[in-house]
Order: sequence, then C-alpha cells, then structure tokens
Amino acid sequence: MFLDLDYFIFGIMPYIALTVLIVGSIARYEKDPFTWKSSSSQLLRRRQLWWGSVLFHVGIITVFGGHLIGLFTPVWILDALGIPHPWKQWAAVILGGTAGIAALVGASLLIHRRVTDPRIWRHTSFADIGILVLIWLQLFIGLGTIVLTLQHMDGVEMVRFMTWSQSVILLNLNAWATVVDVHWLYKAHIFLGLLIAMLFPFTRLVHMISGFAAPFRFLLRPGYQIVRSRRQQPLPGRADPKAIPAEHRS
Repeated sequence: MFLDLDYFIFGIMPYIALTVLIVGSIARYEKDPFTWKSSSSQLLRRRQLWWGSVLFHVGIITVFGGHLIGLFTPVWILDALGIPHPWKQWAAVILGGTAGIAALVGASLLIHRRVTDPRIWRHTSFADIGILVLIWLQLFIGLGTIVLTLQHMDGVEMVRFMTWSQSVILLNLNAWATVVDVHWLYKAHIFLGLLIAMLFPFTRLVHMISGFAAPFRFLLRPGYQIVRSRRQQPLPGRADPKAIPAEHRS
C-alpha cells in the first residue's frame, strides 16, 4: 500500500528520529567514547574560526532553545499568563530571526574556512562538511519561513505546530493531520530538522551533549580537578613496557 509522504514525515519520522538519536548516541559513547568530541582545528585560521564559532554557537543555541520552548509550551499556559498569540509570534520572529541570521553567518564562515584552506580540508571528513551544509540549509529555510509567518501574524499557524509537536510526544498517532496542509517550506524545515536529529549520533554534533552534561557530571562526581602536568618524562610503566613487571604484562 502506498505510504502517504505527509504521514511518514509528520507521523512516523519523528519517532524514528528520536529513537536513532537516543540509541545511536548511547551506542557511540559505549563503543567508542574517544570519538565523542568536536575534533577542533583551532590552530589554523583562528580569527575566522573564533568569529564563525561564536556567531554559530550563540545563534544555534538560541534558535534551538527557542524552538523547544515555543513548540512544547502548552497553549493553555500562554492563555493562563495572558500572553496573546500574536505577541509570542512576534517574539519568535524577532528573536529567532536575529539568532538565525547570526547562526547562518557563523556557519558560512565555518564552511568557508574548511573548504578554502587546504590544510583544514585535508583533515575534514564527509560527515564534518556534510552536517555543516545541512545545518546551513536548515537555517536558510528557517529564515525563509519567517517570510511566510509575517503573512499571518494572528498565531494560528504557530498554534498548529505547537499542537502537532505536543501530540507527537503524547503518542497521538493522528497528530500528522494537524499540519498536513501547511506550506511546503514548513514541511522542508521539519523534515531537515528530523534528518539532522537522526544524523546527530554519527557526527561531531554529539559533543553538544557533553557541553550540556558537563556541569551535572561534576556535581555528581565531586572532588575531581582538571590539571596540566609539568612532568617532562612519562611515568614508568606508561610508555616503557620493560618497566612493567612480567607478571602484569598482557
């Protein structure tokens, strides 16, 4: 039987993406935790990296946080607080648009740096450049949806997406019908967002989890302090196999 594309994107793909995101991240950490990093090349073209990284990270974190709060805050809370829907939509357009532009400029700088510098490009994997390009495209489409949003600032479309997101979390299998007739640009934006979520565990994006989890690790495991040793020679037994007693060698 033919599977409706809208039903797949809005009704099935969110659960696939969430499953791959969680299971894939755990599996990667358990199997190869030493790849759980951003693989920085900060010694090369540091000025461009600094500007690109700051603009990208500040912008993308703001956009991500705004999407989480905007999509998953129940509508009744807005009504209880007396926040008119048009006000929330204007806040999303102004704050989200500003953050989106910053993230797009930052991503453009990071892509340009990787593509144009032979030394950096030599050590750039397909996953590195691929995920950056996908995020750049996602930001570009997201800014494009603002043009559509400005045409209906009554908040009706915003409420539809909020209802869909919250219905998916509540396992409402008919949630997809809520947004089935939205503009194709919104559909492309949602599809790319879910695709990026599925690719998350297999790219450098996983280091975001470390950033969010770091404060909790130190709270749960007190007494640890990161230090840099001034020792000039390695400790015996760590670099010289002969220094290890024979009965302890594998």
